Amino acid sequence: MTERRVRVEVDQKAVWGVLDDESIVLEDGQRITESEARYLAPVTPTKIIAVHLTYGSRLTEYAARTPAYPSYFMKPPTTLNGHRGIVRRPRGTRFLNYEGELAVVIGRRMHGVPIEEALSYVAGYAPANDVGLHDFRHADRGAMLRVKGQDGFLPIGPWVTPADEFDPTDFNLRTYLNGQVVQETNSDDLIWGVAYQLADLCRLITLEPGDVVLTGTPANSRPMEPGDVVAVEISGLGRVESTIVDWDVDLTAVGDQPAVSGNTLHVALAIPEEEAERMVQGEHS
Repeated sequence: MTERRVRVEVDQKAVWGVLDDESIVLEDGQRITESEARYLAPVTPTKIIAVHLTYGSRLTEYAARTPAYPSYFMKPPTTLNGHRGIVRRPRGTRFLNYEGELAVVIGRRMHGVPIEEALSYVAGYAPANDVGLHDFRHADRGAMLRVKGQDGFLPIGPWVTPADEFDPTDFNLRTYLNGQVVQETNSDDLIWGVAYQLADLCRLITLEPGDVVLTGTPANSRPMEPGDVVAVEISGLGRVESTIVDWDVDLTAVGDQPAVSGNTLHVALAIPEEEAERMVQGEHS
């Protein structure tokens, strides 16, 4: 197996190193204990692109029709978070969901690349958690900036496995909440595979080396609570883990405020849309 290159914080600086069992050997030869390492995301992308519904199990859960084509949104690079990092749930919110996903890291510039060549442009793969705060689903009209774009809302890593060591057409994905499996699927559940998604995106958007593409999540995304430990594990890629904490931040001074809409309940809890709307109307009647 190729060396596992990780990125950690040492003396408030980002440093690359190689994970060697119970220690990490830094570029300058210094060795630090793995259990005490503060991991950073092992990627430095110009952009992060995520896909909406792309697993059959999630469509079934929502009783949704299969879209003709995938649709996408973007997450800022400030969403990046490392292995064993914390994910903050703002005060007054309730629907902070996990979404276990396969992350694709681009290796060379992609533009107009056909499906049959797309995978040859990939540098590697990693497990990721595309965290979403659904209390803000009403606020952005589909742009997902407040829902998916908050700081630290993309734990990824701990390392990127080289593309030649992983088959994106044959993998298993599991998400764990406090040690219990809460999402479980495999690549057969994907409606559009990795190669299709990359070819679709790069028709109009140039993907640069280091860019990250998140390829979707299966059924059973649900809210997390402060104190929860969530982990995403993909066969052959390792496991990225996070802890959820309360964030005592005052959101009331400006801007749209957190709210529970019908769409919040529909997406965060997989409640049928009509039932979710009735529940919200009942709370406000």
